[in-house]
Amino acid sequence: MGETAAANHHHHHHGHQVFDASVPQQPAFKCFDDDGRLKRTGTVWTASAHIITAVIGSGVLSLAWAIAQLGWIAGPAVMLLFSFVTLYSSTLLSDCYRTGDAVSGKRNYTYMDAVRSILGGFKFKICGLIQYLNLFGIAVGYTIAASISMMAIKRSNCFHKSGGKDPCHMSSNPYMIIFGVTEILLSQVPDFDQIWWISIVAAVMSFTYSAIGLALGIVQVAANGVFKGSLTGISIGTVTQTQKIWRTFQALGDIAFAYSYSVVLIEIQDTVRSPPSESTTMKKATKISIAVTTIFYMLCGSMGYAAFGDAAPGNLLTGFGFYNPFWLLDIANAAIVVHLIGAYQVFSQPIFAFVEKSVSERFPDNDLLTKELQFKIPGIRSPYKTNVFRVVFRCCFVVLTTVISMLMPFFNDVVGILGALGFWPLTVYFPVEMYIKQRKVEKWSTRWVCLQMLSVACLVISVVAGVGSIAGVMLDLKVYKPFQSTY
Repeated sequence: MGETAAANHHHHHHGHQVFDASVPQQPAFKCFDDDGRLKRTGTVWTASAHIITAVIGSGVLSLAWAIAQLGWIAGPAVMLLFSFVTLYSSTLLSDCYRTGDAVSGKRNYTYMDAVRSILGGFKFKICGLIQYLNLFGIAVGYTIAASISMMAIKRSNCFHKSGGKDPCHMSSNPYMIIFGVTEILLSQVPDFDQIWWISIVAAVMSFTYSAIGLALGIVQVAANGVFKGSLTGISIGTVTQTQKIWRTFQALGDIAFAYSYSVVLIEIQDTVRSPPSESTTMKKATKISIAVTTIFYMLCGSMGYAAFGDAAPGNLLTGFGFYNPFWLLDIANAAIVVHLIGAYQVFSQPIFAFVEKSVSERFPDNDLLTKELQFKIPGIRSPYKTNVFRVVFRCCFVVLTTVISMLMPFFNDVVGILGALGFWPLTVYFPVEMYIKQRKVEKWSTRWVCLQMLSVACLVISVVAGVGSIAGVMLDLKVYKPFQSTY
């Protein structure tokens, strides 16, 4: 910025000179990009870091369980498959950041913008519906995961006190309610998801618990002195034949959830500087970040499976495969809780914004919905602004996610459903359709046929993963009564 300022300063003094040889000619708009926004400064490395921190998170926790359902051959193979599909569709998506021309076309700031400007209104509505459903589901999944982790801290301390004699059964409901109340309060904070340090805290936390999970797995394998697990996964006898099939499908959903990249890619591409064109930088960044996450996932999943074999818990850090060192588990679970409290808001805020905007456009004259009220909060200078509808709607939203979590507190099943719901439409179908439209791929040409085959194959994967996870919920509900499940 200093250089630009100096150059501008120089031009003011030499108003009469059109060209001043001592200063290289610089356009005056150097601190802005072609769309009038502040100059973007992101590089391959910042983009990779953003992607990795956005993606590595609670998906890690169910990977050991997923690999245990599939076994040593299919487990890693399925993971590689997902990483290749994700890599390919990310490449397609990076060409959709600008509509039309790759260097000077109109920018799309979000995934939804891209769908709207390339595919048009109807598909945009469907995409919106899926995306908001997905965000809602993530809010439910995070409520379950956070409450299980809070409970795990409590249980691990109880185990420690009783020297492992007391099984310490308890209900997850009080913890879900605590989490819900916290989120109700935070959801009233204006622009909570835009507080700059939230994402840094989230990144640090998710690396903390992922790394602890990995380390504990390695230590456990070393202590056992043997890699547990089999080539074909969990043995029939431990589970029935039909259960094995459902669980295999569900494992696909769990792995798909761990690879839910697509939604963040365009937003991240919007932080990257050009030249070179944003899509070039982004393709490099996706290669790096997918390589890093895949290696990390392979390690976490494989070590968890090697440590526990068929008994790999659905959530690596709360399944009580590990009892000691109990303080380390407590740190990991506390990190999960902190991460998810923030992440819940980041994923819910788009829903809040969408509903509140739609309502205020639909009923502009209704005082309850649009009238801003102001409160003075002691100790804070600016008054707190809100309106009745915002308070009520956000409370109801959080209450609803909490109630659903209490009805079906099964982390794996819910994660499987989410992975299945998001995988085909958001990671495959829309990127493929946008790419075909952008690049004007001929119908029935080789490339078109290959893209459609990829899309259909992924649709099949999504459908079986969804069915398997829903079957899992049904089976679990036979065992657990809603609102009364104890661990």
